[in-house]
Amino acid sequence: MHSNCFLCRHTFADWHTAIEDNARLVEFNRGDVIFREGDEIAGFYFIHTGKVKVHQHWLEDRELIIKFAAEGDLLGHRAIGKEQRYPVSATAVEKVTACFITPAFFRTTLMANHEFAYQVILFFAAELQKAEEGMRKLVQLDVKTRIAEKLLRLEVLFQVDEEGFAKHTLTRQDIASYAGTTYETLFKTMSEWEQDGVIATAGKRIAIKKRKVLEKLMR
Repeated sequence: MHSNCFLCRHTFADWHTAIEDNARLVEFNRGDVIFREGDEIAGFYFIHTGKVKVHQHWLEDRELIIKFAAEGDLLGHRAIGKEQRYPVSATAVEKVTACFITPAFFRTTLMANHEFAYQVILFFAAELQKAEEGMRKLVQLDVKTRIAEKLLRLEVLFQVDEEGFAKHTLTRQDIASYAGTTYETLFKTMSEWEQDGVIATAGKRIAIKKRKVLEKLMR
């Protein structure tokens, strides 16, 4: 039983034998697609290690990154409903290990474990609040503010090394998709900030040098 597993943490001890019999450990490398938007639901994933981008089509030829899921999170829950299809895609951005269960075992676990069912409801509620907040920011905030906010969020998510650079790199296109903007706009904004010493880059790596400048934009 993994300490970061949402499924294991919120089910009673006697249920863990059923988990061992019905769940399987899966691994994904960076860039692997875990499931695609529109696919029929295959099951649910409880992340043990690694980060996953959750994204969907936005406009004709662009995508929007809704969130980054991390250790302890649940994936696939957005497919619960009548259509039984994933409404979003999930792609590993670093090596991921997860516990996978089928929809049938997920339903059985919900009915047999009241605490697990309650925690899933809380997880859904938190996801809904974050989604609503994200849509408000997408509409209300100007693009520079959105980019500033996402860079600060990514620094917390991936942490930094001794030189201040994020320990994990994302493509500029992924950062643009996370901020709800175009690659060209992101590139122009980051170039300006680098010239002003607000950020530093080394290849794909990014370090925030003047945090207060970005935080001031958000205020």
